[in-house]
Amino acid sequence: MSKTKLSPIVAGVMNWGIWDKNLNTKEMENMINVCLENKISTFDHADIYGDYTTETDFGKAFASSKIAREKLQLISKCGIQMVTGNRDNKIKHYEYSKDYIIWSVENSLKNLQTDYLDVLLLHRPSPLMQADEIAEAVLKLKSDGKIIDFGLSNFTSSQTELISQKTEVLYNQVQFSATNFEPMVDGSFDYMQANNIRPMSWNPLGSVFRKDIPQTRRLKQLLATLVSKYHLGSDSILLSWILKHPAQVIPIAGTVNVARIQSLMKAVELELDKEDWFAIWTASMGDDVA
Repeated sequence: MSKTKLSPIVAGVMNWGIWDKNLNTKEMENMINVCLENKISTFDHADIYGDYTTETDFGKAFASSKIAREKLQLISKCGIQMVTGNRDNKIKHYEYSKDYIIWSVENSLKNLQTDYLDVLLLHRPSPLMQADEIAEAVLKLKSDGKIIDFGLSNFTSSQTELISQKTEVLYNQVQFSATNFEPMVDGSFDYMQANNIRPMSWNPLGSVFRKDIPQTRRLKQLLATLVSKYHLGSDSILLSWILKHPAQVIPIAGTVNVARIQSLMKAVELELDKEDWFAIWTASMGDDVA
């Protein structure tokens, strides 16, 4: 059972740094405060974000903010080895040795300027990962108070089962949205519900606003009517669609638009009609349910 209470919607910081918005320390500090003011208290990191720089940038902003540590929750991920000037890697690969996992967490703690992570996730599965070694690292990190809860990211049900045989897995962060609904139909969410694993959803708005294809055209046409019905923006309705699933999915929202952040939690309060929920799924599939 999780010892950490995450906010119903999580702030994703992947785009806060040099990979996209390139926020300076003051801007990042302001963004943290805006999230907290709008009841988004959990922040999703990974060591690789910003070519291994965004954790450090966030840590400076967090330290500058003087916000009490218990006011927010920090998630981070490790395991992906990128080819970048900040690491001596010749090819992109994954690393899950006990020593590396422990070192990576300690490095993230230093960068984030905190004593512990609320949740540690393994970023992507590796064919070479050894469950026993991962479990030893998790046990050590928990006993030292450096992580509270442990989970996975982008793991299949069988890969999750392999790890959970050795250590408790409480989360799995996967791609899930109205346009990428595979976890809902391939057994992933069924497995998570049966094993008390909470899904997190990255890219929760999917490709609705990124691609102009028949699928997204159908969804935009439907969303226009739902916006009029519910008096909420399309993004809030799409998040509400995710939140209605019984697996209790936690969406990770990557926006740095203040107005959109202020409207995100309205998705939590919205009770989407069942037929509207199915209408969104139907529009995405381009066909009625069987």
